[in-house]
Amino acid sequence: MTTHKVALVTGASRGAGRGIARGFGELGYTVYVTGRTISPGDAKGWDGSVLPGTVAETAAEVTRAGGEGIPVVCDHGDDAQVAALFARIKREAGRLDVLFNNATYIHRQLIEKKPFWEKDLDAVRILDVGLRSAYVASWHAAQIMVPQGRGMIAFGSSFGASCYMHGPAYGAQKAGVDKLAHDMEHDLRGTGVVAVSIWMGPLVTERSLTARQTNPEQYEEFIANAENPEFTAHIVDAVNCAPNRDELSGQTLIGAEIARALGVTDRGHERPSYREMLGSPCPKNPAAVY
Repeated sequence: MTTHKVALVTGASRGAGRGIARGFGELGYTVYVTGRTISPGDAKGWDGSVLPGTVAETAAEVTRAGGEGIPVVCDHGDDAQVAALFARIKREAGRLDVLFNNATYIHRQLIEKKPFWEKDLDAVRILDVGLRSAYVASWHAAQIMVPQGRGMIAFGSSFGASCYMHGPAYGAQKAGVDKLAHDMEHDLRGTGVVAVSIWMGPLVTERSLTARQTNPEQYEEFIANAENPEFTAHIVDAVNCAPNRDELSGQTLIGAEIARALGVTDRGHERPSYREMLGSPCPKNPAAVY
């Protein structure tokens, strides 16, 4: 059992999840890091280049950042592996303070400028690992958090829930996790557990840096103002500690905006919102139909 705050970051071998896990480490969390990559070179970038990162490497970075990283090889498309993951967290840590749903299937054609029917049908797998997997992980997390009387279920989302971004499968996944946060809040109300979805801005990740090289005219300006993914972890922690956390629960929050409201910066920098350019989250709707 641990007295430290405990977070689970899914899909954290590299990319956003890797940085978010490091961010929780900077705050002193014990962080369970999941992913499928055991050996470097198992994943490829948009241009076919080898992407760095394994679950063990991310866990080691969490520890170096000041927390305790615990690597767990887990395929979030396999419900049995996910159930075993949460059983392990309950057995070893005895608690779970934050679940950050980040695991997402990234299709090799995601950023290609093609209509959806000219991309492989395989692109729809983001609705399996990305949307369905977030529901499954949240279901397990709630069974730990509700009895303990406190916790946060967070979803990594983006402006793609509002505007056209990377095609309809990607957009449906982002809109879907926003709705999961909205509706889970209704069921979690009064338990001490909250749910939020965070629209992250462009992030500095291995894939985004490759995308800048592949499509410089599209990504150069975004990368210039890109967020470090650790920033999102700091935002989630601040929301979970905020006196108005219950009011924020169920909302889709633009990370840069709620960070400004809560006094959180990205390595000393405020980040742009992109609301005017890319759209606004749907407001929280109080209606409930059974």
